[in-house]
Amino acid sequence: MKANEILDAKGLACPMPIVKTKKAINNLEAGLILEVQATDKGSKADIKAWAESTGHQYLGTLEEGDVLKHYIRKATGEEKEERKHPHIASNENLEKRMDSNDQIVVLDVRESAEYAFNHIPNAISIPLGELENRMNELNKDAEIYVVCRTGNRSDMAAQTLTEKGFTNVINVVPGMSLWTGNTTSI
Repeated sequence: MKANEILDAKGLACPMPIVKTKKAINNLEAGLILEVQATDKGSKADIKAWAESTGHQYLGTLEEGDVLKHYIRKATGEEKEERKHPHIASNENLEKRMDSNDQIVVLDVRESAEYAFNHIPNAISIPLGELENRMNELNKDAEIYVVCRTGNRSDMAAQTLTEKGFTNVINVVPGMSLWTGNTTSI
């Protein structure tokens, strides 16, 4: 596939591939294609969800060895403003809710390997890239606190769940990168 611009995001972890993609796409003319080269496996779901939330066209991803090549066509005409999920909670808010023994669900949307080494006890692991196919595992009426490493993937997951009829979804910011509460590993 031919791209008009190539962005090297190899070796970078979430949220940096998205941060660099946002900057690179701003410098492109409408209708042109950006190729983002990344090695972070989570970038496949992250870049697809970001492109869809901003109105850009996610064309697909090709894998060449350890490198993922993501292709995005910059939106033409009226671009959609990047959305953010309106309901957020701090790490401290989530910890207080957990301490009060309220019936809440903690949904961890990081990759399986990230979850395995360090996660909130009793959190449900559904990586962002699997969410569309696995959301039937969640109760649409439950109070769901969504976490990731920094709040970016969880924001996209919270938007997706809300669009699919979930009624009480909260994005936890900044997420596991600054989590000081209890954690466990597999």
